[in-house]
Amino acid sequence: MRRILQSQGAEVVHLGHNRSVREVVAAAVQEDVQGIAISAYQGGHVEYFSYLVELLAERGAEHIKVFGGGGGVIVPEEIELLHSRGVARIFSPADGQQLGLARMINSMIETCDHDLAADTPSSWDGLFAGSEDVLARAITLIEAGRLPADLKTRLEQAARPVPVLGITGTGGSGKSSLTDELVRRFRLDQEDKLRIAVLAIDPTRRRGGGALLGDRIRMNCLEGDRVFFRSLATRRAGSEVPDGLSDAILACKAAGFDLVVVETPGIGQGDAAIVPFVDHSLYVMTPEFGAASQLEKIDMLDFADAVAINKFERRGAEDARRDVARQLVRNREAFGVSWEQMPVFGTSAATFNDDGVTALYQHLRDELVRRGLEVSPGALLPVSGKVSTAASTVVPASKARYLAEIAETVRGYHRATETHVDAVRRAAHLRAARDELAAAGHDTEPISDLLAKAEKHVDGVSAELLEAWPKVVEDYSGDELVVRVRDKEIHTRLTRETLSGNKVRRVALPRYDDEGTLLRFLRKENLPGYFPYTAGVFPFKRDGEDPARMFAGEGDAFRTNRRFKYLSKGSEATRLSTAFDSVTLYGRDPDTPPDVYGKIGTSGVSIATLDDMKALYDGFELTAPTTSVSMTINGPAPTILAFFLNTVVDQRIDAFRAAEGREPTAEEEARLKAWALANVRGTVQADILKEDQGQNTCIFSTEFSLRMMADIQEWFIQQKVRNFYSVSISGYHIAEAGANPISQLAFTLANGFTYVESYLARGMSVDDFAPNLSFFFSNGMDAEYSVIGRVARRIWAVAMRERYGANDRSQKFKYHVQTSGRSLHAQEMDFNDIRTTLQALCALYDNCNSLHTNAYDEAITTPTESSVRRAMAIQLIINKEWGLSSNENPLQGSFVIDELTDLVEEAVLLEFDRLSERGGVLGAMETGYQRGRIQDESMLYEQRKHDGSLPLIGVNTFLPDSGEREHVTIELARATEDEKRSQVDRTRAFAAAHAEQAEPALRRLKEAAQTGENVFAVLMDAARVCTLGQVTEAFFEVGGQYRRNV
Repeated sequence: MRRILQSQGAEVVHLGHNRSVREVVAAAVQEDVQGIAISAYQGGHVEYFSYLVELLAERGAEHIKVFGGGGGVIVPEEIELLHSRGVARIFSPADGQQLGLARMINSMIETCDHDLAADTPSSWDGLFAGSEDVLARAITLIEAGRLPADLKTRLEQAARPVPVLGITGTGGSGKSSLTDELVRRFRLDQEDKLRIAVLAIDPTRRRGGGALLGDRIRMNCLEGDRVFFRSLATRRAGSEVPDGLSDAILACKAAGFDLVVVETPGIGQGDAAIVPFVDHSLYVMTPEFGAASQLEKIDMLDFADAVAINKFERRGAEDARRDVARQLVRNREAFGVSWEQMPVFGTSAATFNDDGVTALYQHLRDELVRRGLEVSPGALLPVSGKVSTAASTVVPASKARYLAEIAETVRGYHRATETHVDAVRRAAHLRAARDELAAAGHDTEPISDLLAKAEKHVDGVSAELLEAWPKVVEDYSGDELVVRVRDKEIHTRLTRETLSGNKVRRVALPRYDDEGTLLRFLRKENLPGYFPYTAGVFPFKRDGEDPARMFAGEGDAFRTNRRFKYLSKGSEATRLSTAFDSVTLYGRDPDTPPDVYGKIGTSGVSIATLDDMKALYDGFELTAPTTSVSMTINGPAPTILAFFLNTVVDQRIDAFRAAEGREPTAEEEARLKAWALANVRGTVQADILKEDQGQNTCIFSTEFSLRMMADIQEWFIQQKVRNFYSVSISGYHIAEAGANPISQLAFTLANGFTYVESYLARGMSVDDFAPNLSFFFSNGMDAEYSVIGRVARRIWAVAMRERYGANDRSQKFKYHVQTSGRSLHAQEMDFNDIRTTLQALCALYDNCNSLHTNAYDEAITTPTESSVRRAMAIQLIINKEWGLSSNENPLQGSFVIDELTDLVEEAVLLEFDRLSERGGVLGAMETGYQRGRIQDESMLYEQRKHDGSLPLIGVNTFLPDSGEREHVTIELARATEDEKRSQVDRTRAFAAAHAEQAEPALRRLKEAAQTGENVFAVLMDAARVCTLGQVTEAFFEVGGQYRRNV
């Protein structure tokens, strides 16, 4: 959407996800926009859009047009209602089908193409009183080159002599992040006594005239009314500064700001245009500038008052700082001064509370004081050095090529396979020839010598595999397999009889006569349960427990609890999968502002306290071997997990009280807790890497979130939590964001290996943490989805054994599949079940470990009872009625599956190479590589859907006659008014009841985060007395907020 807007000449201020109405309105007013475009997919849209229109009117900004879209989630009746309340247009799936993206966006631009510069306020007095609205309009006139002469005179007369700080530097150096951190420190240090104006410049595209004004999205320092932020495009200017910059600065000075900050776009070596406009200039660069001689070509090093070498955690940063400082000595001809005295700072703006950034801030503050900035004594403690000292790397520099090494390990394994196959085949041929000669009475000595030499080239492992095969065939050829474990015999049925009287084998064996072909099968495929686990990680599926998950989440905990009980009625196993509302997903407490209130309990369940969690799973024995709980939560996952595990422990203790009629002793309570934690089964998603790449429910800084993930895993190891997965490494949301199956698989596996390297760097043993890792994929309609499970299992097993030396349990790749949400269409919704059935069949054939089938109406609403029943029936029909489901390795032996497996595997390994070239997963994330790939692939899908080259039945082909198009009324799942009100009241009551305990608990939590303790261990106690929102705010203070990306 953003790219098409730009291509049609629009200047786009991208705000990113999870923005409150007040934030959107503040941005719209300060940026003086003509339109606002919002995607709304998680419910609460009626309240959100209505509140937005209301607040715009309050700010006198009724002229700003509001547009929205939400796929089929915003139904026609709601669209009509929102139009009546002043929303310019809500686009429906039918609009998308008829217009296509380009014409939809053209329609938006036409609607809001209004000349703001022609619409001046009746009086400019508000500007001099500090009105943001009037200042914003004055800057609009300046940008248009239409500032009235009399107003300019007034600005010059009113302008205060306040300092201007200029921040410039190379593209990708982190200028916006550093600007955010510096403004944040001004606010903290001066306790919000300063009013600061930030003018952020971005380049205009010469072709089309549009611009991405992408700095505001990076700013976390804008909350409140102390900072005015305005994005500017260069437009007709031939340099990195726009023509009216000096007048825009003048206007900010006249409006009463104490400091003006100007940030330029990325500049080249010969650019220094910012210098004449500012009183003090900061040049931002990274350590990767090439040879030291390149520094002589950088103009800004002649003019910069200070230099920041950002991303100082990178290799070579210390040397870079020395080289730059020496260049400054030469440029300034300050030969009597040591290079260490030069104002060159090493910073890491991506690291929360980085001391290098604080040192730079304190230097700039003091320099600006000399130029007229009025400050009070600072609240921040002085920093003695000039560089970051606490910059930590998630993956050590020595392991930076881990993905390329994994790719080479897998390729090396396959090369070795072919070598072993050739050796075995040669030996087998010679053996057969010798036996033929012997049978014919000929001399066999020469060929026996050749055979002896050939057998020396057959490695021991290959020989063992081939020698063991006849016994495997014998074991699998009967009707029952009997395995003795200790003193117990386990009987497994090997065949299932059809109505026709034929026996279908649960695992069908290959009938290869050639030893080389058999060895290739054993090394590349093997049977389910045998390395490399291509066909499955367990020998047989568990009898009596289908892989179906029961998915629910709507309203409050009580309503979702009732839905869980409805879904699990009559099931031998209870596999509960929980969706949370967007208020919970972003770590907030339920509250009464309309943009929050409208989303409570919509598109998921609202959970804010331990009491909510207990109500959610009331009546389910959470430690039963047949019970498993999955929670789809990421940003605030540590807190939600702490609620859940406390619920598990308390349930066990409550059961003891009920059975024994007394309180447990301290020793008994410890035993009960240990047993509960050792036996609870389930998964929490908690995958922060994929959130940054595709899903957008990050709330804390990436560094802090990754640290929390490692803390959870470390605590799991200490507490012997062996049956609960600490993370579900998810490709599903990457696919939902638009990635094709190759990118989904490659990025997901790469993220998984990044966690492996991260946890190893924390000192954990691979065999202690690998069994706690699980994965989560989407299954769509593309051919590659038929093999992503088998490819993932093989790559994981080979890498874990060959590169990491992991044991058998750690080599087993376990994953959940959810049928594609992206293939659910609002048009001809009944057809969605057909797509879902095919996707489910595909997933089960590929031996997924658990499966969720989407309901056909999820294109529009949270599933209803009837649609969920249909979705569950899809799995039950496949598992109970579909004849071929009697067999558990139906894909093995298929030529096309074999070919696809090899093709997809190599495509994934090539993607590993590309990620490795960019510094691994985290390095690629810095440049937005994964996000860019996902967007490109999403665009291709949308284009081909619209032009019909990708046939979608009922969407762009096989359409009903116009007369047959009927308005279908769908039951909408929405939280009721009583549920919302009750949830707000319950949360407030919990906070009030635990107020005395919460304060010290939160203080202890922040202390643990600041001193390097295991935060999750402390969070387990804090979660008993704190609300979700309280914990989130505490973590913001000590871990930092997530910095959004374009």
